[in-house]
Amino acid sequence: MGSTAVTLSDVVAALPLPSVAINAEERITVLNAPAEDLLGKGLLGRHFVTALRQPGLVEAVERCLAGAGPCQARFTSTGGEHGTTYDVSLRPVGNHGIVLLSFNDVTEMAQAGQMRRDFVANVSHELRTPLTALIGFIETLQGPARDDTAARERFLGIMAQEAERMNRLVGELLSLSRVEAEERVRPEAPVDVRDVLRGTLRNLAPLAVDSNVTLEPKLGDAPALVLGDADQLVQVFTNLIENAIKYGGRDNRVEISVKRTAHDPAMRGPAVYVSVRDHGPGIDAIHLPRLTERFYRVDSHRSRALGGTGLGLAIVKHIMNRHRGRLKITSTPGEGAEFRVILPMKPGSD
Repeated sequence: MGSTAVTLSDVVAALPLPSVAINAEERITVLNAPAEDLLGKGLLGRHFVTALRQPGLVEAVERCLAGAGPCQARFTSTGGEHGTTYDVSLRPVGNHGIVLLSFNDVTEMAQAGQMRRDFVANVSHELRTPLTALIGFIETLQGPARDDTAARERFLGIMAQEAERMNRLVGELLSLSRVEAEERVRPEAPVDVRDVLRGTLRNLAPLAVDSNVTLEPKLGDAPALVLGDADQLVQVFTNLIENAIKYGGRDNRVEISVKRTAHDPAMRGPAVYVSVRDHGPGIDAIHLPRLTERFYRVDSHRSRALGGTGLGLAIVKHIMNRHRGRLKITSTPGEGAEFRVILPMKPGSD
């Protein structure tokens, strides 16, 4: 059998990752098709700096060419809406004075890492405020207010509120964790959405009375069956109706309606619509796309004053994902807001 000569160009062309070879004269000698898609065409024979303009990567190439051995660097492509992040591995090719660069897309890992850092920072911030208040009041009660009965009672009341706020936050963090863990497991139990709503409305009736808010349910006569987790759907509707009561304002009304449709484009079949509509101040359009982000608040001060943790709608979003449903939010400032839950109807129940 005859031997087949394999060139560096053949090897680089066969690599699935964007790859570039740079020679001792600092010229690009080989690059494969994925590298051309990333860096552009017409780079063969050109100085590598014309293609790799980022200082960290340029420095890594120079070190590797100088004999420093394998190196790592980070490269960010500015193409696309958010850019793409690559880990670049630089390796000398034998003793030929050539360095081979391979670009590995780590955008999702980088974003996940940033999300974790943001999440920890947000949780720390949310816990720090009530903890600082508790520590301050404890020090006051141990010192100047030790024998002041009126101050002691007032401070203990505030401390109880702050402790309850931390308890709510921890509870919702645990709830979010459980929901995310189950997100890929689709529920299989038949649930009548109207029954879930009736129970939710009973539970929230005292809150509505305290706020002088009228709840106006229109649940229909026909069963609205979905395949769902009843406890999680209670979470969804409790969050949406409670928000409507709190943020819609006192002396107002909240409409809750259930409708069925023979075909919803997003569900690709029959679906159940649940609408929760308030008649409060509404929400500016710039906030709507971010309402389901963790800890995002339209009005942080008001939300905290009303007991909000900033996690409720994030939990709703993940529950909807598990149920293969959708949450749609529409609002016009001054005319209230509508939160519409869309769930696929149980097969055979239309």
